[in-house]
Amino acid sequence: MKKLGANIRAARSNRGMTQEGLAELAELNARTVQKIEAGETNILTSTLVRIRKGIGCDYDALLKGLDGLC
Repeated sequence: MKKLGANIRAARSNRGMTQEGLAELAELNARTVQKIEAGETNILTSTLVRIRKGIGCDYDALLKGLDGLC
């Protein structure tokens, strides 16, 4: 989970978004985003869908950490 969290953090940062901004777009609690990025919690598929939509990033790029696609 830490790798996925790091990928989400990188994608969010590349977009110039804060954790709070992503949380708002994904309709999540900012603490949830923080825990996911830190690898402190498992991420549900439904939550990943919301995060992907909030960031506007491809699933493969998030899952594999493909630089430049997010």
